[in-house]
Amino acid sequence: MRHHNLALVMGTVAGHGPVSRAAVAGHTGLTRAAVSSLVDELLAAGLLTELGPAANGRVGRPGSALMVSDRGPAGLGLEVGVEHLGVCVTDLRGQVRAWTVVDSPNAALPPAEVLARLSALADDATADVAGLGLRPVAAVMAVPGLVADASGTVGSAPNLGWHDVPVADLWPGALPPRVENEANLGALAELWAHPVASDFIHVSAESGIGAALVVGGRLFTGARGLAGELGHMPVHPDGPPCSCGARGCLEQYAAKAAVLRTAGLPSPSAPTTPGVEPRMTALSPDLGAAPSRQQAAPSGSGDPPVTPSGSGGTPADSLYDSGAPGRQAALPYGVAAGEAGHREAAPSSGSRGLRAGLPAALPYGPKGVSAEGRATVPDAHEAGLPAVSSDPGIPVAGLLVDPDAPGAGIQERSGGWGGRMPGPDGIGLLAARAREGDARVVAALEEAGRALGTALAGAVNLLDPAAVVLGGAYAELGEWLVPPIRRELAARVTVREWDPEALTVSELGRRGPLLGAALATVRSVLEDPAALWA
Repeated sequence: MRHHNLALVMGTVAGHGPVSRAAVAGHTGLTRAAVSSLVDELLAAGLLTELGPAANGRVGRPGSALMVSDRGPAGLGLEVGVEHLGVCVTDLRGQVRAWTVVDSPNAALPPAEVLARLSALADDATADVAGLGLRPVAAVMAVPGLVADASGTVGSAPNLGWHDVPVADLWPGALPPRVENEANLGALAELWAHPVASDFIHVSAESGIGAALVVGGRLFTGARGLAGELGHMPVHPDGPPCSCGARGCLEQYAAKAAVLRTAGLPSPSAPTTPGVEPRMTALSPDLGAAPSRQQAAPSGSGDPPVTPSGSGGTPADSLYDSGAPGRQAALPYGVAAGEAGHREAAPSSGSRGLRAGLPAALPYGPKGVSAEGRATVPDAHEAGLPAVSSDPGIPVAGLLVDPDAPGAGIQERSGGWGGRMPGPDGIGLLAARAREGDARVVAALEEAGRALGTALAGAVNLLDPAAVVLGGAYAELGEWLVPPIRRELAARVTVREWDPEALTVSELGRRGPLLGAALATVRSVLEDPAALWA
């Protein structure tokens, strides 16, 4: 019961802070004496902080305002892409305090070497944020592959060349990470930071094409945790062979490498030199000079935090490169008339609460959630950290890295990425050429959009989501992909009503998986703070 009440108080402060003890008692229904005891325990653990007297408009001595601490426990997010490695540290307020991305030719390296490089970057980030009083308490790693069990073994990541890779056994450093699929983490980041609905499909492109399904505010992963392989949905049964062994998969028509090939453009590759090549470093906006590799960012600076209300905050542009193998073939699609342009879909008014048989790595429990999206009576998790939860009940703030903020130290290079990252990037090249009116590039993006629309029409007809969100690299190409996708959805989703505005573009872009990996630990701490000292 005390674990439950600690979680209840922690969630209340996270959702309503700064807030007094009396206000916490009012929100939770606990007695003031019980709240005071629980708050003292959370203060001693460094999870909460007191800001001073809280103005309440009442006669008498004001209570001290409580807020989730921006020091102490932190979340460590890790990412392995085909051509990059990433590390992110967030505090319990969800503020990004360290962010590092480097080029690394991971598909050409043994898994042990890739993990050694990533571990070294994680150690550097941990050392840097220690100067800010932060200590990562758990790590979650995003990978572009199938993770079917709680052991953290990557069963299959074709674009990395990984098969049955035991990440925990190969990890050389502290905090062996829990491994999760990158598309799932990208969808969770979207749900926590910029939710458009409680039921949506999140589709993204990185090394390939992935999707995640959120139902009733929870991630649906399927009976074995392998749901979401949209990139391997067939769109042409006699199409070109795919790296998965099948033919005519969506990735052969709409992945980055396929679009570049159709457009007649080269596919930039990551450095193949033995060392790790720095690619981008950035932290929260209040930075002085541009960091040379990685730098810890001060808290309490820059734009206000982003909460899951969808009402404001700092939009985070996208950051990474992506690619996929395969040959291009003509698409036998018909095109229906439709509108161009896109905007954010309205939030869903409810959910069906569908539950899946979820793997042990994703122990989602039911929560009470108010109409405002606040936690009411969260269940205490029995699993150890970091148990990734998809429940939006406890708002997680986030100073998402803003590359356009003064002093952020990120300059736009030839790639032209939304994330302003230096280095070669096919997505940036496609976007730049399309803006210049390159007819061949525009036609290639049109063809990719038709393929995506065909695959998504099947998903929409089967699953009936309230919204479809284009994330990852697709977010940067939304201007050209959204119109053909909408036309295909209009032509193929005919047995039910479908609002074309329900297709929206993510504000997180390629930041999603890495940010979601870091926030997963934050969510776990907020939902079960006692697990830190259990």
